[in-house]
Amino acid sequence: MTEQRYYWRKQTMKMAATMPPITCSILPVHPFVYGVGQNNESGSYLSPANAINHIASKLTGAGTVSALVLMVTGKTFAEFMLALSAFSAVFPLPVFSQVERMARTAETLATTKMQIPGKIAGGLPLPQALSTATSRMASNSQLIEAAKAAASKPSGLDSMKSALSDFSKQKDNALKQMNDALNGLLGKSATVWAFSGTDDATILADKMRKDIPDPDAVYTLATLFVGDEITALTRMLNDTDNYPRPER
Repeated sequence: MTEQRYYWRKQTMKMAATMPPITCSILPVHPFVYGVGQNNESGSYLSPANAINHIASKLTGAGTVSALVLMVTGKTFAEFMLALSAFSAVFPLPVFSQVERMARTAETLATTKMQIPGKIAGGLPLPQALSTATSRMASNSQLIEAAKAAASKPSGLDSMKSALSDFSKQKDNALKQMNDALNGLLGKSATVWAFSGTDDATILADKMRKDIPDPDAVYTLATLFVGDEITALTRMLNDTDNYPRPER
């Protein structure tokens, strides 16, 4: 059997117009993860090599898996924040927004020692549902309050008509806001380094350690996604270079 080829690719990431629910293990690593990055008086740093070695060590021994690693890097803080902000805008997972806030805080308060949570126990985290700010717009608090208000009003026909009319208007406004936000999100893109494949986890871990991109970078955010449903994420990626896609 011909050995499957896996390697790093520079890709453009765009949010898909439709995305099914995804449940997967998520493991982010960044300069503020305790015991992984380098911390000194000038700030917190993490090279791509150290980030990927950390992720690979968690992946090893997990059996046959489908895995995707997305990584943004920077040789300077400004370069890193530009890449991170673009990535977080396209794929607004809470963890990415949190890393962005931590990075800005660390830069502003460089002399303040940040209290970082302890290292996660070995192995992959438990699977969780991916939830972004965009997907949570469906749960609109204004609609809930409108429904409560409608339920508490007198049950007369005129009152019911008025309540339903108000509810319909608020629903239409909320849907318009959601549609505008989604359209704005669909127009954005970010450049990322990506590694993906389905194979024995030990093989994937070994392959991702080879030819790690941007070796001179000192700031890195790399995130591992593992699960049967991550194909929806890989469909958001398009090649930005002339390298062919790996054989699957």
